Amino acid sequence: MSVVFTCLDADTLGGVQQVTHTLAQGLAERGHEVHVIGLHRAVTPFRYVDQPRYHHHVIGRTPVESEVRRARGQADERMRKLLGQIRPGYAVMTSPSVVTRLSGLLPAEFRPIGQYHGSYDHARGCWHLGSIRRHYPGLDQAVFLSEEDAWSFSEHALLPNTWTLPNPLAAWPRRTAALDAPRVLGVGRLEGVKRFDRLISAFARTAAPPPWELHLIGDGAELDRLRAHAAWEGVADRVVFRGPVPAARMPQEYLDASILGLTSEHEGLPIVLLESGAHGVPSVAFDVSGGVRSAGPVLVPPGDVAAFAAVLARLMDSAEERRRLGASARARAEAFRLDHVLDRWESMFAHIER
Repeated sequence: MSVVFTCLDADTLGGVQQVTHTLAQGLAERGHEVHVIGLHRAVTPFRYVDQPRYHHHVIGRTPVESEVRRARGQADERMRKLLGQIRPGYAVMTSPSVVTRLSGLLPAEFRPIGQYHGSYDHARGCWHLGSIRRHYPGLDQAVFLSEEDAWSFSEHALLPNTWTLPNPLAAWPRRTAALDAPRVLGVGRLEGVKRFDRLISAFARTAAPPPWELHLIGDGAELDRLRAHAAWEGVADRVVFRGPVPAARMPQEYLDASILGLTSEHEGLPIVLLESGAHGVPSVAFDVSGGVRSAGPVLVPPGDVAAFAAVLARLMDSAEERRRLGASARARAEAFRLDHVLDRWESMFAHIER
């Protein structure tokens, strides 16, 4: 049978897209026929896999923000035609928007699976929870990132079909960071939800002297505002905006860091926590989801910049503490190795067939 992953946009730089391509490559390498479908074209496509062994399709000719009614009808027809050419199998829809969009388009021979890459706490604060309540109970499986989130959706959204599948690591590093470089790392889109302004403020409030620096990897609409914020906090000379870094170069970025900071307003299960942990780099994060908790960072109450700064300062001051927490993070990251997660996907497929 085939496995079809469908995203609103499969090729933009983002966590959902990274996870989708990682799973697609892994399942294809295990002999499955795998397709990744983007319902819309990415404005700036990002290449996740150099030599994909899966099929890749883009349905819409415009970005999601530019779609008009006529274009959507034409895209739906192209989607129906494509699905009709793929062997029946599992249709993995990666968000509530995709589940809604494919309602009525999916051939009956496909077993529908709805993923949700956010947390229950985030879903109940926006339209996602209502959509999940309406559309996910009728699917063969509703998939969430942590046991805690799956339980919450089961209890509070009355879902009878929950399953837990964490995000996978694309690779397992053999080397770990020495943790002696005076560098704090932040990784992600420079957008409001990531709240890198809070990470900058926490870094400034540690009062750590040079040569400690904060390196931010990523690009986005908040770049100019974050530069101004670093200047306002008095650390413009020690906050380094690195821009986007190709996936192949990210391992070295973790090896060159001593601490990772995550200050997002909400997250599902951030890949950056898993990747930093796999490289033996300790992390500090706001306690915003079951997925974040499952990755094992040092947890800080959401939005508490002073508490975040206190943890950063403690880790900056103690190489021994960094090494202890880094070793613990690497041990915890073992559970997220790609082979382990692929085993769990295949177990779910077998469960559906039974």
